[in-house]
Amino acid sequence: MNRIPHSLILAALKQHVVKLPNGHEVRVLGQGTWRMGDDESKRDAEIEALQTGLDCGLHLIDTAEMYGEGKAESLVGEAIQDRREDVFLVSKVYPHNAGGDKLVQACDATLKRLGTDYLDLYLLHWRGNIPLEETVDGLEQLKADGKIRAWGVSNFDVDDMKELLALPNGKHCAVNQVLYHLGSRGVEYDLLPFLQEQGIPMMAYSPLAEGSDVKADIFEDETVNRIAKAYSVTPAQILLAWTVRSGHVIAIPKAGQKAHVEENGAAMLLNLSEDDLNALDEAFPPPSGKEPLDII
Repeated sequence: MNRIPHSLILAALKQHVVKLPNGHEVRVLGQGTWRMGDDESKRDAEIEALQTGLDCGLHLIDTAEMYGEGKAESLVGEAIQDRREDVFLVSKVYPHNAGGDKLVQACDATLKRLGTDYLDLYLLHWRGNIPLEETVDGLEQLKADGKIRAWGVSNFDVDDMKELLALPNGKHCAVNQVLYHLGSRGVEYDLLPFLQEQGIPMMAYSPLAEGSDVKADIFEDETVNRIAKAYSVTPAQILLAWTVRSGHVIAIPKAGQKAHVEENGAAMLLNLSEDDLNALDEAFPPPSGKEPLDII
């Protein structure tokens, strides 16, 4: 693959944005950090990768207190030092910390590890035993206190979203982050259309099937590789262009090396044709009925 100048990637990303309910625009491709910070020998390369992503315009960085029990957040904090204004910073709270004083303490600890005094977006990582109303009230208070600018959820299916939106302030939910890639399309049946109707963007984690047992099947698929060859790009770039094709989805692939980040960013230069999309539908059919929410 020929190296694409960062300026071209940035220009492409500026043309592909999703608007959050609060009016803030976010570029459709960001950076995930799952499993970053776990291996100290990879730390310098991972920091370089995140900084390269920012140089390319991948301004959204997604992390969580769960990732390495804070190690990923600490790594991100080092990577964005002196560059906070370049970043749309997202983190997630454990369900068992998502209420009362625990929520405040968890947010404060996240902010400290990240070396910042606010998050652009704070997500409930998945549903737990703490009532949603208590969590929403706590998130609204964090927003009022200036510690977060918006909040959202992760791993919520349609029924969860309906329950959330029925709560006082529930409609302030900014995004729903769920698993979504070419080999996991169940959300297309009902969740993605529902979110679109509500004006809530979907954030796709593991868009390259990271951590999935079907990753090899996707990357070795004849159709995926044929299309990639036709555009002189990699299968990963086809998968990312496919994931954000609707204009309502934000993808957050994890890339621990500079070259991989540049490769991911260059996917935004692709415009898949209707024939391409139809061929991918044939190889990996969309859902014909309701499927359980896929989670890893």
